[in-house]
Amino acid sequence: MRKQVFINLPVSDLGRSKMFYEKLGFTNNPDFTDENAAAMVWSDEIYVMLLTHDFYKKFIGSRQVADAATQSGVLLALTMDSPAAVQKFADTAKENGGDCYKVDMGMPENEMFGYEVTDPDGNHWEPLWMSFGGSE
Repeated sequence: MRKQVFINLPVSDLGRSKMFYEKLGFTNNPDFTDENAAAMVWSDEIYVMLLTHDFYKKFIGSRQVADAATQSGVLLALTMDSPAAVQKFADTAKENGGDCYKVDMGMPENEMFGYEVTDPDGNHWEPLWMSFGGSE
């Protein structure tokens, strides 16, 4: 079995979240999508499972679903092919109900370029481009 990563995110509006992630370039896998969840494919190795709050609660026992708009529990970083791809990801998020902002990472932008991006529920992503040679 090949190694894959499945990131499970609780969302308040499955349809809105599915559309948001599609706009960012994720592809929906209808084989694993229903009224409780949507499988959003980033690559052959990375899937984001959007789960309604009620469905998400089945997996967390007696714990509460965190409000990602006011609390942070994880930062999810995705590498991108170029600074332009990072910029497009951030701009697309903002145009479709999310938000974005920059953080000074203490590195020149020709070595590392990134944004902090939140989806409509506040789940936090870091699209990021890195140059191991110091240039694009």
